[in-house]
Amino acid sequence: MRILLTNDDGIFAKGLYTMAKKLSKEHEIMIVAPDVERSGQSHTITFLDSLIIKEVKLEDLETKAYSTSGTPADCVRIGMQLFKKENIDLVISGINMGANTGTDILYSGTVSAAIEANLFGIPSIAVSAEWTEGKVNYEIAAEYALKLVEKLKQFSFAPMVLNLNTPFKLKEDLAQMKICKIGGPIYDFYSTHHNGNGEIIYKAIGRDDSEKVMGTDRYYLHNGYPTLTPLKYDFTNFDAIKQLEELIVNSI
Repeated sequence: MRILLTNDDGIFAKGLYTMAKKLSKEHEIMIVAPDVERSGQSHTITFLDSLIIKEVKLEDLETKAYSTSGTPADCVRIGMQLFKKENIDLVISGINMGANTGTDILYSGTVSAAIEANLFGIPSIAVSAEWTEGKVNYEIAAEYALKLVEKLKQFSFAPMVLNLNTPFKLKEDLAQMKICKIGGPIYDFYSTHHNGNGEIIYKAIGRDDSEKVMGTDRYYLHNGYPTLTPLKYDFTNFDAIKQLEELIVNSI
């Protein structure tokens, strides 16, 4: 397959390199990634400023690779221009340093890059590896991503967005991937203090990660299983449409 690879951790991130090495053994790889870390950029795109694109040589990789001054979503758009949309079979975003589960997917540059690819009608996979006490196992993530790619290419399927998360340590060898829904919010703790110049300093200092509802991505990941969630980006609340029609259409 011809795979466009991107991320939000930056062009020289270990996760991107690990994924590229794994995939390049059997697939044609193209890379466009941010020139610096762009974590938490969500689906931001650049349209008021110009972007800088540079060709980059990655060690032991023959593939074409480019860095950009833009966001993860920008990288996908640029990739469609540089390599031509019709030459791309699949987009993979990752491997992210840290899981993207629950409502964290709303803030994730990794997931948003995958969604951006799908807006072009191309199937995509966001791949993230759990961060535990400062450690990340990229090899597990790359292995499961490769298995998923091999399985998907055997079938004709509608373009979709898949969100793959892998644990730092598997519950067991060859742990079964869990197809599941996303979990709930993960709340952050913040500190605030005055710096003496009339400014208030506001900084995230930790997370309340205690809520892991059974059957969700956060639950299975916590218990040592890789998780796979199909995502959609239509935010329409269909249940509310009829209610609003009855309430508003004949009165406003």
